[in-house]
Amino acid sequence: MTTKIFIDGTFYEKSEAKISVYDHGLLYGDGIYEGLRCYSGYVFQMKEHLNRLKRSANSLRMKLPYSVEEIGEYILETLKINKLQNAYIRLLVTRGVGNIGPDPKTCKNTSLIIIVEDLPNVHGQSVKEIGLSLVIASTRRDAVDATSHEIKSLNYLNSVVARMEANEYGADDAILLDPRGFISESTICNVFMIDNDKLITPSASNGILQGVTRKIIIEIARELSMDVEQRDITPFQLINANEVFLTGTHAEVVGVTRINNIEISNGKIGEITRKFIHKFQERTLDSTFSTPVYKNFNKDKVIN
Repeated sequence: MTTKIFIDGTFYEKSEAKISVYDHGLLYGDGIYEGLRCYSGYVFQMKEHLNRLKRSANSLRMKLPYSVEEIGEYILETLKINKLQNAYIRLLVTRGVGNIGPDPKTCKNTSLIIIVEDLPNVHGQSVKEIGLSLVIASTRRDAVDATSHEIKSLNYLNSVVARMEANEYGADDAILLDPRGFISESTICNVFMIDNDKLITPSASNGILQGVTRKIIIEIARELSMDVEQRDITPFQLINANEVFLTGTHAEVVGVTRINNIEISNGKIGEITRKFIHKFQERTLDSTFSTPVYKNFNKDKVIN
């Protein structure tokens, strides 16, 4: 079965799904997106993702082409028409077609695109057991008063350049520092470290995205009676932490075993990290945190 992609109320075959070369999302990266996951016929944390989309749109003075509720229904419809039970969902809103030049006033209508595919973990399946190798990139995350990474925008050049650096060093991914030299995030994930049984993660002042998975991990830590700190982390502190892991919708929770070719937790995924992985997986299968694709859900209705 071929993938069908939603664009502004119409479904297109993958080979026919196109946008205008005058769309400011293409010309200037002027747009926003969300990545969601569907597990066993349930869209995980859909309300939280759509609320973040709305906040991103508000920050860019961008009017969504549909209400948040309508966008949610279109996500479910796209999953149904593609007959997917498990999927990665890419939801994009572009500024729309306009004139050459970055002025958004020339764009009359924003555009909504929904792509769903049954994709594996963004870092590959093997990382669940062997963990990630990271490099601290020379590329800095933009300052919070520049291109804010609290907005989940289509402009990912900052991360692309850092990922190129990781590729050149033979690492799985890169960590970016904020303009002051403190840990910010990876190219696509939030960063956590465990030090003396305390969970520590960068704060909003470090130029991070307020990740949906990040929020869940903090909630799980408090359920486990762990102290949680959101604060500045130096590269020295990260490399010498007891355990390090990354979180994100497409990555889920993945352990880090090397940074700058220095072993973390003896080169193995730490036991506390494994506990977070397990607890997070439990949540993804708990329907109270998700929206069913079919209101009267029956697994026989959907086929991978």
